[in-house]
Amino acid sequence: MDKQKFAFDKTNFILLGIGVAVVIIGFLLMSGPVSTVDHFEPDIFSVRRIKVAPVVCLLGFVFMIYGVVKKPKTNL
Repeated sequence: MDKQKFAFDKTNFILLGIGVAVVIIGFLLMSGPVSTVDHFEPDIFSVRRIKVAPVVCLLGFVFMIYGVVKKPKTNL
């Protein structure tokens, strides 16, 4: 029986899943204590929240774009 043609194959879905996981990790790195009117939290300006987490999110989004753009292998 002929295999049905899909736009994505297993590799594309794995790459998309990894990209989503990396973006979630980046957002978790951005989270932390917040400043209020009564209390200033200096951790909002930490290197982890300002530099590392956005780069991790950006890499996750780039990885997801690669997962979408990558052509599936064709078996002839």
